[in-house]
Amino acid sequence: MVSSNSRGLAPALLAAAMGLAGPAYAADGGDESPPSGRQSELVHMVRHDCGSCHGLTLAGGLGPPLLPHALAGKPAKYVERAILDGRPGSAMPPWRGLVSDEEARWIAQQLQNGFPSEH
Repeated sequence: MVSSNSRGLAPALLAAAMGLAGPAYAADGGDESPPSGRQSELVHMVRHDCGSCHGLTLAGGLGPPLLPHALAGKPAKYVERAILDGRPGSAMPPWRGLVSDEEARWIAQQLQNGFPSEH
């Protein structure tokens, strides 16, 4: 059985290697969208790291599709929690500590609206 601590190790090592170990900004309580530079990092992370399981076009693979039609009817909070806490009993690891609550919320909203392409 894999403990929750070791499950988070691979994303933590990946984030450290990519310089994504935490938010690169301080939330000021106003606009909770990450700054554009961090948004670019998050888009890259989702397209490549999440895409390694969910497909590079997010149309599905080992993990389910993350396209708007597949997420229809799921509250943004559900998607946000899956990002932050993973999905027990599945290959989905927790990304908490690698992305902030605000960043997970932004990613969830972007996925539900059609995730942006990398520039």
